[in-house]
Amino acid sequence: MIHRRPDIDPVECYGMVTVSDEMTDFFELVERVAQTDAAALIRGETGTGKELVAEAIHDLSRRRDEPLQLLNSATLTPDLLASELFGHVEGAFTGAVEDREGLFNKADGGTVFLDEIAELPVDLQARLLRVLEEGSFSPVGQTESISVDVRLISATHTSLRNAVERGAFREDLMYRIRVVPLFLPRLADREGDIEVLTWHFIDELADQSPRTITGIADEAMEAMHHYEWPGNVRELRNVVQHASIVGTGDILELGDLTPELRGEPPPNQSPETMTEEELERRRLLEALDEAQGEKQRAAELLDISRTTLWRKLREHGISES
Repeated sequence: MIHRRPDIDPVECYGMVTVSDEMTDFFELVERVAQTDAAALIRGETGTGKELVAEAIHDLSRRRDEPLQLLNSATLTPDLLASELFGHVEGAFTGAVEDREGLFNKADGGTVFLDEIAELPVDLQARLLRVLEEGSFSPVGQTESISVDVRLISATHTSLRNAVERGAFREDLMYRIRVVPLFLPRLADREGDIEVLTWHFIDELADQSPRTITGIADEAMEAMHHYEWPGNVRELRNVVQHASIVGTGDILELGDLTPELRGEPPPNQSPETMTEEELERRRLLEALDEAQGEKQRAAELLDISRTTLWRKLREHGISES
């Protein structure tokens, strides 16, 4: 059996496409939240579209004509993160050769989106709490306060309550940033969206593909529906791009899909035939295996910071649990 393009008009909201009731209900909640200035916390797995949700909230809000500043809290060292968020004055630390404006200053009147907020260092959590409670902060190396009017949207793929119980996150800050919690569904829980999004990405990638896909083999569609999609929508797009490149003909076959979807282990590759991305992924997995999953030890083996390790794990879709 060959699956042809379904005769369905999906709902589209700021780059997110769906036919599922779960997502249409979610969009309606996003629209209601956008009409307020309440701090919103977006919970969702990697690849579900948390940044797109933050952009939608900002663009639908009264702050739409003011700046939206975005930052992943896990991509920088604590010192650089403090400077990025709050700015610094000349001479505040080695290398601070001039004053620098921080994200909260740049976003005055608008919105700041902090992804992976659970990774925010504890000392910076106190400074963020001050921004939310008093609307002010001090740049690194400065005692004078700066007042700002900023809405905060944050996101995490982990439970903040668990982080609070571990002593890794302030309980008072958790309550301030999750006035409105938004739970973004996993792709596997979005009924009808795997097929609709597959066709959406086939169309989106058509100009980059050496083939024109007009149908999907039943075995391929069945494999996609049975797969858990740990990388969610981002992973689905990558799979469609992979299939568009490696396959031939106008039917997307099971053999065009990645080994994970076919239920096969990835073929062994020699380092000489692997891309830099594949080599880095292998090094990460080997370090985690040697460290028996202990992140700090794996980071030491790779001679990188734990923050950098977290970022690289996310980039490669490697589970951090």
